[in-house]
Amino acid sequence: MKRTIGKRQVLVGLVFLGILVGLAVGSGLVDSTSLAAVDEAPMFEVDPFWPKPLPNHWVIGSAVGVSVDSRDHVFIIHRQQSLNPSTEADAAGSRKTAPECCSPAPPVLEFDPDGNLVGHWGGPSSEYEWPESNHGITIDPKDNIWIGGNGASDAHILKFTRDGKFLKQFGVAGARRAPGSSEDDPEWVRDSHDSKSFGRVAKISFDRGGTEAFVSDGYFNKRVAVIDASTGELKRYWGAYGNEPDDKDIGLYDPDAPPAQQFRNPVHCAEPSNDGLVYVCDRANNRVQVFRADGTFVDEVILAKQSLGSGAVWDLAFSRDAEQTFIYVADGKNQKVYLLERKTLTLLTGFGDGGRQPGQFFGVHSIATDSQGNIYTTETYEGKRLQKFVHKGNGPITESDQGPPWPGSQKR
Repeated sequence: MKRTIGKRQVLVGLVFLGILVGLAVGSGLVDSTSLAAVDEAPMFEVDPFWPKPLPNHWVIGSAVGVSVDSRDHVFIIHRQQSLNPSTEADAAGSRKTAPECCSPAPPVLEFDPDGNLVGHWGGPSSEYEWPESNHGITIDPKDNIWIGGNGASDAHILKFTRDGKFLKQFGVAGARRAPGSSEDDPEWVRDSHDSKSFGRVAKISFDRGGTEAFVSDGYFNKRVAVIDASTGELKRYWGAYGNEPDDKDIGLYDPDAPPAQQFRNPVHCAEPSNDGLVYVCDRANNRVQVFRADGTFVDEVILAKQSLGSGAVWDLAFSRDAEQTFIYVADGKNQKVYLLERKTLTLLTGFGDGGRQPGQFFGVHSIATDSQGNIYTTETYEGKRLQKFVHKGNGPITESDQGPPWPGSQKR
């Protein structure tokens, strides 16, 4: 069952004496069975003072991953090489143009719940192959940290303890280079059926027990790959609608064409829920597809259907109640966070806007939640920051587009 929701045209429940009395339905197709079973949604306010300033004149580059551990410590990963040497920081830390500021922070940063920087590590080592372009950071149920990469040579995954001790590498950097091609000008070969390596992994996520890792594989391949979280052995994989992956170029997204039967690059997330479903970010197709853990297709929802280019579905996270009632979807194209009811995939409301002030976004890339229900986002491109949105409880849905959730701005 497919649902199509326009960028600003959403299904909004209005509460009066506990009874649903009004529904505003967007111009896209919304099946009547998709009506929300909830009449309230989580409410958030941006914390403009979180996190605290970094020490050592450090600045962060394009921030392409965020995750939260069992202590509610927030980990992000960013790209040092994205900093502008003339205005921000020299990648080698030489401070060519400014004696006081700035230098790039280490790639992985750890913040405590109060926003203090309490850990930092990462980067090249003789022990492992650091990604050419790191991408995504996820903490498994044992508080180990997993990192992917979407650079041309990145065909592997790294696993660390949360304090940065190297544990394992799955896959080999450069595995997708065509045999015989020049190292100076290599050709790269897609292979969504490779059982040993990957194709520019966007993110790694985990089932509830932490025994299986769900790999968004990704920027070059077109599959969700499931591996054993201990051995790295490939257990199964699938493409859109549960089809066998096909690496042929299917062209650019067309909002008026029938839904693509394959994922478009990138497959940007694959998040297992507690009840055994897997929610996949098919970014450039503007959709979340839902599967059983064995790859059987269940459902999908299309968000901001008219979005072209980089697409609307960049990452998602679940609310932290036992039922995981809500999904939060980061849209780095339209600079929004959408709130959906998980079981029906109904779009309820959203917040954010394009800009650089707190509560606005410039390339909102990744999203995570903590045990208190707070949301954390990171921004890529020139956004280059981490933001916290404080959970203020649930409330009536009064706006389809809340704009920047500045403290005190939400209607109750």
